[in-house]
Amino acid sequence: MRTGKQKEAKEGKEIKEPKTKETRAREPRENRETKEAGQGRQPKNHNRQAGGEKPKVKIIPLGGLEQIGMNITAFEYEDSIIVVDCGLAFPTDDMLGIDLVIPDVSYLERNLDKVKGFVITHGHEDHIGALPYVLPRINVPVYGTKLTIGLIENKLKEHNLMKSTKRKVVRHGQSINLGAFRVEFIKINHSIADAAALAIHTPAGVIVHTGDFKVDYTPVFGDAFDLQRFAELGKKGVLALLSDSTNSIRAGFTASERTVGRTFDAIFAEHKANRIIVATFASNVDRVQQIINSANKYGRKVVVEGRSMVNVIGTASELGYIRIPEGTLIDIEQLKNYTDEQTVLITTGSQGESMAALSRMASNLHRKVSIKPTDVVIFSSTPIPGNEKAVSKVMNELSMKGCEVIFQDTHVSGHACQEEIKLVYSLLHPRYALPVHGEYRHLVANRGIAQAMGIPKENILIMSSGDVVEICEDSCRVTDHVPSGGILVDGLGVGDVGNIVLRDRQNLAQNGIIIVVLTLEKYSNQLLAGPDIVSRGFVYVRESEDLLDEARRIVDEAVQDCLDHHVTDWGKIKNTIRDSLSDFLWKRMKRNPMILPIIMEVE
Repeated sequence: MRTGKQKEAKEGKEIKEPKTKETRAREPRENRETKEAGQGRQPKNHNRQAGGEKPKVKIIPLGGLEQIGMNITAFEYEDSIIVVDCGLAFPTDDMLGIDLVIPDVSYLERNLDKVKGFVITHGHEDHIGALPYVLPRINVPVYGTKLTIGLIENKLKEHNLMKSTKRKVVRHGQSINLGAFRVEFIKINHSIADAAALAIHTPAGVIVHTGDFKVDYTPVFGDAFDLQRFAELGKKGVLALLSDSTNSIRAGFTASERTVGRTFDAIFAEHKANRIIVATFASNVDRVQQIINSANKYGRKVVVEGRSMVNVIGTASELGYIRIPEGTLIDIEQLKNYTDEQTVLITTGSQGESMAALSRMASNLHRKVSIKPTDVVIFSSTPIPGNEKAVSKVMNELSMKGCEVIFQDTHVSGHACQEEIKLVYSLLHPRYALPVHGEYRHLVANRGIAQAMGIPKENILIMSSGDVVEICEDSCRVTDHVPSGGILVDGLGVGDVGNIVLRDRQNLAQNGIIIVVLTLEKYSNQLLAGPDIVSRGFVYVRESEDLLDEARRIVDEAVQDCLDHHVTDWGKIKNTIRDSLSDFLWKRMKRNPMILPIIMEVE
């Protein structure tokens, strides 16, 4: 009979810490059984907790539902919590001045002693972007594949967190033991290299989290999707599947990344006399590789522009995820030494971001690159929902400069369409389906796919951020709710801008501000100067002198009325000014500006 150690070695799985007989004897029985259960053995007490109940695991999504972005999900069993992903979301149009949005992790802070680590599926911003803001408060190890950890380290360096943060690189096929959980990394495909699905082996059963995925049989870099491991897990029995829902409303299959390479080749062949500028996502290393391949094939030099693009390509190149032929890459300063037909620019700005390199080129604000009428600009992406207007604006600006804009067949999604999602359901045969990653309509579409694949409707649960889902062999239901939602980041301020400040900003943006300044004498409360009215964003002062004179008279009457009635409370005087002026402006202009009375006092 083989020992557990020999058995694992034969199966080729990682053994995190070799155990001797003595150390195993000292290890709590429950922990031994949890690990053994995840590794194929059946412990004596696998299906029973104290009191004879079946083990229940909590799944707590703290973000990533009802929206694209800010993905973070906690898994809890007794005194162990693991956190899958920790991403940010980009601000919506009504979040004026906000740089980014990070998840509310107050529940994790309250249970800090239980948190064993962050397990990251891949290196996109909506899965790693919040780590630099969360790790100072929840300082636990971070686990991920090589490229994912490399991209996380870029962020940690920027925030001076390298020394204080433990990182662990995990290979596909390896497992890590975190408290009551064993987490197995499984090779999948996505629009960034080194993405992984997670098989979370728990006392209640195996829970599979797909991360963001597609099934690409011919990936540009690395191996194809490990469908075999999914099938093996399905045979042993999967308790629940948390599946990516982003493209669940699209029929068919997502095309292979290699199809874009063929499109690039055709465009390069057709435009041999033009300079080519390609805008794409900085994180899509495989896309950048194919652009470089086409450039090298047609004897062009490549310039990489945009801070995030330079950082990602630098990291990917160092770690061996992108192969750049020697002499192909040149600095932007050397661009002037080559003719147009000898160069290709790979740049950020495919989403129309105002400060990205392509947007600055289009609006003549870029210091080193000017758009020429002979340029060919390729948008190798599709607009993220909400960015359509910004992308159209940049395309129009480029077209006005006379250059050719190409966006057809230059992008494939990194997310699975319906047939691929069906394939995953058919391989895993999960007892329960919990769609994740998408807006509500995407989650509903994923629910429809699960039902079509034979999962009973009562076994499919659409979660909301903050739900506490208790799951075991016999049930899956929401039992509680924890704080969740977005924390707004503005500059260096994290969480200091809330709904009230946002509402004020929206009011200022929509209606402007009127400042009323007056001076009162100390003790006697006599009006010495003012009221003076200053307007910003309300009306053009030089053309509205009569309106402001009348407004000044209304304020003067309101102040005199207060003084005549011996009102000395400045708060009441300010409220009276605000109410009187607001009523007047609404009746005259049907506008409601922010009114800010300022009272100064002199002796």
